[in-house]
Amino acid sequence: MNFVRAILVAFFLWTAAFAQEPKSVTVPITLDHNRIVIDVYLPLPDGNTKRVRGLVDTVATEMTTSQRVGEMFGPLKCDAQTCETALPPEIQIGGMKISLERMQTAHAPAGGPKDVMLAGMSPEIILPAAILRNYDVVVDYATRQFTIGAPGSIKFQGVPTKARVNPAGLVDITGQLQDEQLRFALDTGSPISFLDGERLAKWHGAHSRWPYLKGAVGAANVAGSPDEADRELLRIPDLRIGTAALSGVAFASLPPAALTKLNGRVGADTNGLLGGEAFRNCRVGIDYAHQTVYLDVVSHNAAPDMDVVGLTLRPRADGHFTVSAVLSTDGKSTVPDVKAGDVLVGVDGAPVTGATLGQAWSLLSGTPGQSRALTLERDGKVFTVTALVRRFLALKNEVPVRSPRRNPHRRN
Repeated sequence: MNFVRAILVAFFLWTAAFAQEPKSVTVPITLDHNRIVIDVYLPLPDGNTKRVRGLVDTVATEMTTSQRVGEMFGPLKCDAQTCETALPPEIQIGGMKISLERMQTAHAPAGGPKDVMLAGMSPEIILPAAILRNYDVVVDYATRQFTIGAPGSIKFQGVPTKARVNPAGLVDITGQLQDEQLRFALDTGSPISFLDGERLAKWHGAHSRWPYLKGAVGAANVAGSPDEADRELLRIPDLRIGTAALSGVAFASLPPAALTKLNGRVGADTNGLLGGEAFRNCRVGIDYAHQTVYLDVVSHNAAPDMDVVGLTLRPRADGHFTVSAVLSTDGKSTVPDVKAGDVLVGVDGAPVTGATLGQAWSLLSGTPGQSRALTLERDGKVFTVTALVRRFLALKNEVPVRSPRRNPHRRN
């Protein structure tokens, strides 16, 4: 009898141990426009659970949700800019409970789309630095995985680099380009890296062979803001973070006012921020408790050229994309039949309306010389034009790809 009782006790102890909440979890990433998007589960007031898409954003300082998510937890209190909503005490990622006890309220943008936080994106909730700082975090861009765990639960890999974590949880690290020491905020919510405009202009003048472009295509088309058409882009050959090398990092120019705002949030003077494109080959670990960042270069894919149709897009709250600019090369429009203000409806027969900005750019990408059939709307009339995929921000030593001799109305 004692033997049977011992077996039962051991069984129940084993079952309880097995049922304990995991100390860390790893979940798949949807890398949308170089942004980290994961599944997040919300415990609802009625006892059910709702799965939504979450954006892992290491420079966000407060909880942000869509209006739809906010309404799940009570009525919204809105002004002209934002809506305030209550939050559940916790959320779940991969079966692990993530506490929101320190987050009193969340905000949802007012006047925008109800079912996402921002036009052109899929997430309905942001996981900000204010939450992430309470955990160990690993973002594996190369294998599309996200890991989060209690402090001390993750065995970090790669080169450790001393970082600075401010009280809000924002992380900045020091890098080296040739003989210059540079300080960058770490931003998993940005598709591209940013550098103060004056330094970018200086580098461009000193290094004429570094790929340069004026305009915003691909990852540089972040959200369709009015200043993107005048954005300057520069790809640098090698940026060192400790002994780890980030190759071919593309930087967009950061205006003085934006740099001042960033420095105010970080609480220190920086030179800009490092976004998702910089870490395409990396596993990035953040040990918030010990203010250390680990960079593990796990693949060596060449810097992606911006092989795309030369448009800059502005996502709208109704799911449409307005063309905000058309890029020019050598003084000539790259898509002469399209102009600012046109609405992009589809690409090669695939609808664009309701897509994310990242999905739209995947349709506009390809091999230089390929054509894309663009369906657009202007003044209530729908029309189709043929546009060539071109190589922007190209390496100087590459042979330019010539347009093939083909029927311009035939699709690839």
